[in-house]
Amino acid sequence: MAKSPMRPLLWAMAAARRRLCTPSAASSPSSSSAEAPTSEVGERKESKPLYRRLSALGRAPAGSVTKTLNKWLREGRTVRATQLMKYVKELRKYNRYSHALELMEWMADTRGMNMSYTNHAIRLDLISKVKGTESAEEYFSQLPEPAKNERTYGSLLNCYCSGKIADKAMSLYNEMKDRNIGSNTLVHNNLMSLYLKLGQPENAITQFQEMKSKNIVPDNLTCCILMNCYASLNDIVSVETVIKEMEEGGEVTLQWSAYSTLAAIYSSAGMAMKAESALKQLEGLMDKRDRMPFHFLISLYAGIGKLGEVKRIWMSLKEVYSKPTNMSYLTMLQALSKLDDIHGLKLLYEEWESVYTAYDLRLTNLMIGTYLRKDMIREAESLWRKASERGVIPDFRTCDLFLDYSLKNKDTGLALMWLEAATSMVKQDEWKLNEDKVDAFLKAFEEAKDVEGLEEFCKSLRRLKCLDLNAYEALLRTYLAAGKKDPGLRQRIKDDKIKISLETKKLLKRVCATN
Repeated sequence: MAKSPMRPLLWAMAAARRRLCTPSAASSPSSSSAEAPTSEVGERKESKPLYRRLSALGRAPAGSVTKTLNKWLREGRTVRATQLMKYVKELRKYNRYSHALELMEWMADTRGMNMSYTNHAIRLDLISKVKGTESAEEYFSQLPEPAKNERTYGSLLNCYCSGKIADKAMSLYNEMKDRNIGSNTLVHNNLMSLYLKLGQPENAITQFQEMKSKNIVPDNLTCCILMNCYASLNDIVSVETVIKEMEEGGEVTLQWSAYSTLAAIYSSAGMAMKAESALKQLEGLMDKRDRMPFHFLISLYAGIGKLGEVKRIWMSLKEVYSKPTNMSYLTMLQALSKLDDIHGLKLLYEEWESVYTAYDLRLTNLMIGTYLRKDMIREAESLWRKASERGVIPDFRTCDLFLDYSLKNKDTGLALMWLEAATSMVKQDEWKLNEDKVDAFLKAFEEAKDVEGLEEFCKSLRRLKCLDLNAYEALLRTYLAAGKKDPGLRQRIKDDKIKISLETKKLLKRVCATN
């Protein structure tokens, strides 16, 4: 195998794999939430508020929310349905759908709390995101008839539109019209969004015209969708007409997101000055109690190359929030990486390291990715070693970054180490090695006549359930190039249920020959 310039990482990889197989891995820094400390253990009475405990669960598995809630009650504390629903909405906001759904299931199924129509709609949406559309349909079908109203129908429609299931979406929309619950802004926004996702902006515009004909008042989201429709048609003039009419019409209260959409469209079209003007309008509308517009401003200013503005918005964010969240740091690091401000990137990462409450591997991965993109191997190696010393376990993104870099530099030995790290973490079908990486591995081993390396790679492919004829033919060619034979290969191919071609038969005849 090729000699690796990054061999000092190998001990860290071995240590990481060992930790993956031990109970302590569950409480490692990398398993915690991006926004909160690691979860508590034990039955002692905790001083942390309930939401902080839920937030701290991070990527903890199913059942963790239930355990946290039950522990809270065992401490003699109480919970109210209205309070819990606020937590559900917060968890949804940060894409913590599984935990939000488990919280709702605990409320309804374990504690017997009554679900309002709105709560049913929220639960249906969460079921769709966590368990899939069929489960959402089943939940909807079992609702009592009074609960099958505008909100729950609308939630199911949103499931179909989000999943781009056009036939079911239109069928449900027609049913809603028959029930006289299909004439509201949200329904039409969903349908417009569906058409846009399907690459049919003209149909989305037609849907908007239907909306207008029924005197249904558009909203801020309608404006954003409509602008994106015209942008996809490269019609910037119509994009500008949409927002101008919305501004002057008086019916729609435009929010900061309308101008972030406009700025993104201008940026994509290479119209930096107009994008900057839109961002200034965004700044005038933003609510500083919300971090989201700060994040959009940082990203969008980076998109038009305005490093000074990026830094100005970051300082404004820190004036409002003395302790930025991991997401805020991540957004700023992404911007500095995009702008190639490596010095600023290092300083900000070091600042985050000194203040974080919960370790967030996404930030480390971003730094590693930036270093490797700039061929700063030593820096990437050093950063990962330090993270590993803190007990951080690599995720699939970490493995992909080093794997890609190793393959690019034909270091198949190190690439195999990172592949093994990834396959050791795989559960069911949550990660696959894409075809380009497979081909790069096969080509590198074949060119190096490295039979042993390719045999190890085939073992990994077997574990990933993607060992195929292409890999076996490369292995056979490598055996031939290296002047080696293996009479057992024919049986191995048969055991793996690989259907062979005429070319394979020819290769097998030569590799499996005993003389």
